[in-house]
Amino acid sequence: MKTPTRNRRAEILEAAADLFAARGFHGVSIEDIGTAVGVSGPALYRHFNGKEALLTEMLLDISERLHEQGARLATTADPDTAEAALDALLSGHIEFALTHPALIRVHERELDNVPEQARRAIRRLQRLYVEEWVTVLSELHPACPPARLRAATHAVFGLLNSTPRSAGELAPEAMAGLLHTMARAALSRL
Repeated sequence: MKTPTRNRRAEILEAAADLFAARGFHGVSIEDIGTAVGVSGPALYRHFNGKEALLTEMLLDISERLHEQGARLATTADPDTAEAALDALLSGHIEFALTHPALIRVHERELDNVPEQARRAIRRLQRLYVEEWVTVLSELHPACPPARLRAATHAVFGLLNSTPRSAGELAPEAMAGLLHTMARAALSRL
C-alpha cells in the first residue's frame, strides 16, 4: 500500500480543524471531512483510523510544532539576547495564533475527546513549551519566582490565543503589532 503524502494528510487535518472549530467534534462526520477535501468519507480511513485519531494527530502535531519552535527560539541563556528571544517567541506564537485560529478553538473545546494517553502527551508538550518561555523570562526577571513567570506566560497565551474572537476587524499585520505590544507590556512588570 502506498504511504499517504504529508500534503494530503495536512490537507485533511486542516479541513477537519476548520470543521471541528465551526461545528464541534461530535457535529462533524467522517463523510463531512471527506467532502471538504474532495474524497469519500471512507477514503479517509486510508489516512487515519477514525475521527478520534485525526483529532489526536491534529492536537499532538501543533503541540509538537509549538514546543520545537519555542525550544529553537529560546536556546540562549545570555541575558543580552533574552530580549530578542522573547520577541522571537512572541512573534512565533502570534504568527501561529493569527494563521491557525481554528486549531486554537479545537484545542479549547475538544481536548477532552482525545484518548487519555495522547491527552497527557499533548499536555506534556504544552508544559515544555511554557517552560521555554519561563526560561527566557527568568533571564529578564531573575528575581521573579518561576511560578509567577509561569502564570504570566499562561496569561499572555490567553491574550495571544484570543485571535479566533478578536482578530476579525484588524488587518493581520495590525493585529500582530497590537498583540505584540500588549504582550510585551504585560510581561514587562513581573
